[in-house]
Amino acid sequence: MMIEGLEKINFLEYLINNQLKPFVRKIDLEAYYPREFLTALGKSGLLRSQSLSEKEILFREVRLVEEIAKICMTTAFTLWCHLASLTFVRKSGNSYLVNEILPSLENGELLGGTGLSNPMKYYAGLEPLHLKAKRTAGGYIISGQLPSVSNLGAHHWFGIIASVDDQNRIMAFVPCHANGLKLKEKLGYLGLNGSATFACDFQDVFIPDDWIIAKQADEFVQKIRPIFLLYQIPLGLGVTDASIQSIQKVCKKQGGCNQYLNIQPDELISQLKLLREKTYLLSESSVLTKYWRDLLQIRLDVVYLTSKAVHANMLHHGGAGYLHKSDTSRRLRESYFLVNLTPSIGHLEKMLQS
Repeated sequence: MMIEGLEKINFLEYLINNQLKPFVRKIDLEAYYPREFLTALGKSGLLRSQSLSEKEILFREVRLVEEIAKICMTTAFTLWCHLASLTFVRKSGNSYLVNEILPSLENGELLGGTGLSNPMKYYAGLEPLHLKAKRTAGGYIISGQLPSVSNLGAHHWFGIIASVDDQNRIMAFVPCHANGLKLKEKLGYLGLNGSATFACDFQDVFIPDDWIIAKQADEFVQKIRPIFLLYQIPLGLGVTDASIQSIQKVCKKQGGCNQYLNIQPDELISQLKLLREKTYLLSESSVLTKYWRDLLQIRLDVVYLTSKAVHANMLHHGGAGYLHKSDTSRRLRESYFLVNLTPSIGHLEKMLQS
């Protein structure tokens, strides 16, 4: 089923109302993974890139993440993982991945993860690469461990970067069913347990050349990391927007005493509007790599604004927000994930000052 034009917007609303909203509490409290919703997005044609310019793709996908994050940031984060994997493949130039794997990723038959938390920290000088690659006939042998990769499962692929030697690194796209790859589910987080997060142990995993995204990973990362970062920003935009709407619903409760709190909706609305405009403007840029530092700053600013908004939301709701199953406390927990999502708040501060 392919949905076109304005009908796509209406169908997204339909999907959110019927296949996401009824499951938000289950996602949050029972670590339920929203596979059916993500698959439906692909089936609807909302992730299709054929005949679209990069600007059109970026703008559409930024809006997708934001709209979903207003309802559930766990689901929006799993979509971010999937969009990151789409970006890797779309820009790979690998005919096998582009012709055989990309269509299935875009139509929901396959889903994707990133696996680039460790590499992003490596390129920022924060930690060594965890994966090693050894060249062999027809491909590479990968060994090492990744402590956490999200949006994984039986029909999922994800990106990795491994060092061949001190000067060379490769990037590959790996299916979760690859021989020698062991996955261990990770739960018990403060929030986002429904994100299908696993520790990944590579025990001499053979990666054929057909799965190689880039033989020069260092150069490839420079091309994809601005998009990788751009798609994270609407996670915060969506949660902030939802927090503002939640605050506005209780402004007259308890005799209107919330008007005396030091964070009010108008202040948050103004700050959100500015960051949203900057984000949308960058999403329409034809050369996103030119705006790397701008993206870093917006990504940092949205973390601080989201933290401020969810804190204000807790204050405005009082005791009702203190319930673990409340949307208010869920957004608070979601915001702490955004603080730690690579690049984390400290990681961002370091890059902006270097």
